[in-house]
Amino acid sequence: MAPNLWRQRQCALTLVAMALLSPGGWAAPQPPGAAVASAHPVATAAGHEILAAGGNAFDAAVAVSATLAVVEPYSSGLGGGGFWLLHRAEDGHQVMVDGRERAPLAAHRDMYLDASGEVIPGRSVDGPLAAGIPGEPAALVYIAERYGRLPLSHSLAPAIRAAREGFAVDDHYRRMAGFRREVLLRSPEAAAVFLDDGTVPTIGHRIRQPDLADTLEHLARSGRAGFYAGPVARRLVDGMRAAGGIWSLEDLQRYRVVEREPVRAVFGGMTVTSAAPPSSGGVLLVEILNILSGYDLDALEPPRRVHFIVEAMRRAYRDRAEYLGDPDFVSMPLGRLASPEYAAGLRAGIHPDEATPSTLLAPVSGAPPAGNHTTHFSILDGEGNRVAATLSINYPFGAGFVVPGTGVLVNDEMDDFAAKPGVPNVYGLVGNEVNAVAPGKRPLSSMTPTFVESERGVAILGTPGGSRIISMVLLGILEYADGRDADALVRAPRFHHQYLPDVVELEPEAVDADGRASLELMGHTLQEQERPWGNMQAVTWEYGGALRAASDPRGVGAAEVRPWEVPGDVPVRAQRP
Repeated sequence: MAPNLWRQRQCALTLVAMALLSPGGWAAPQPPGAAVASAHPVATAAGHEILAAGGNAFDAAVAVSATLAVVEPYSSGLGGGGFWLLHRAEDGHQVMVDGRERAPLAAHRDMYLDASGEVIPGRSVDGPLAAGIPGEPAALVYIAERYGRLPLSHSLAPAIRAAREGFAVDDHYRRMAGFRREVLLRSPEAAAVFLDDGTVPTIGHRIRQPDLADTLEHLARSGRAGFYAGPVARRLVDGMRAAGGIWSLEDLQRYRVVEREPVRAVFGGMTVTSAAPPSSGGVLLVEILNILSGYDLDALEPPRRVHFIVEAMRRAYRDRAEYLGDPDFVSMPLGRLASPEYAAGLRAGIHPDEATPSTLLAPVSGAPPAGNHTTHFSILDGEGNRVAATLSINYPFGAGFVVPGTGVLVNDEMDDFAAKPGVPNVYGLVGNEVNAVAPGKRPLSSMTPTFVESERGVAILGTPGGSRIISMVLLGILEYADGRDADALVRAPRFHHQYLPDVVELEPEAVDADGRASLELMGHTLQEQERPWGNMQAVTWEYGGALRAASDPRGVGAAEVRPWEVPGDVPVRAQRP
């Protein structure tokens, strides 16, 4: 990157459609192949299987999502939800499909508090009461019907096969199952599927899910009604209520996918397109990039660069806690948060040589509050259609409860609400009244599926990681801005600050010893994590050049680029809605 380019950078949030085929208005060339990067090899293979059968990126996204729901039960599932960021090549249409879970209609603000008004430990994390109404099944049907080319039954076939035939346990599965074993044991159906006679399965043990396969087949045959009505819906409601949950048939019938205009930032000649509320990701990216636009980061020594990025993170995460929530329920000052003038004011409060204690920032109103085992995939097809999707059931294995007769492992996304203003959730995030529990409300999320576009090309990226998702995507964007490709994006070392707790989390290799000493002299409290974090999946395409896909080496995923060839005989759906 040219020196001083950072000083030329400015970001702007737009919440209106951009009628462009690409950021500069030019028509991008046709990609030289198709690329899929996901968190599990079986899911990546499923995406390419559907592409080879004549599907587009949106059909492949349905296949990958559903297959991840089978082979990554600790990260996502039919009992969860997510955000699917779509780009349609033929007209440049971009949209975020919001399949985020909703609070049940019987939910209320104090449902996780005891008689004294204190949070009951674990109540918003473990068991049926922790579960919101799932959005993933509705989103898969929605994407297939409105954007896909193939019948839903074709796109779901790889997931149904994986559920019936099973998948092999690996080291990562064992770690996650061991971490949540005690909770899984409380649900006989969960223990029967995900454990082996009550113990963590050995490597190579096959996890088979025949009930989940049956539920997927209902979805494939009947679409939305196959999950949100009929026998599956009745089993879901009866099973949840028998175990202490509060779902109702009305909850399922009233669930709707929402199309939302993505958040966009123009930054150094790049257009960054990302998730809109109820995700906090895109808004925070805009705010952080606006703050950083006032610095020449390339001219700085590494510790000073980290310092400015951390201070920008600190201020943006503080605003997350204060202002952001479900746009269908609360009013948010999005224009102000995305304003360059607002960012300039925040930047003026950053000392070049000293950390700002979070306690010195304006306190979050009322008091000073996203799933670590979320998943992400990125897809680009040979026509230029693309998808970045981040999906979750929140904590590993969600609520740890499988609804009898359905195979559906339910989420614990209710923990992403602020159970009580100022009290951290399971990921240490604090929140305000704007993210309090309310019937039918969608909890605030950190999921940040993102596109980065410029004359150079395009990057498709995202990652799991709970509260660290936004900071990881930010660092990936900065890597791409420096001219790096998909492999460098997923491998880049990571650091993170989220306002509270007031510590800089570091991966083991993120900052060298001298850099750490410099940061500590500035007043930063450093906390090296024992393990690396995140599982970024990225695709980069240099227009007229290389197409690359990369899966984070921290995970067990797979990324592959294959030649693109649409078969002549494609079983296209009979009618488009």
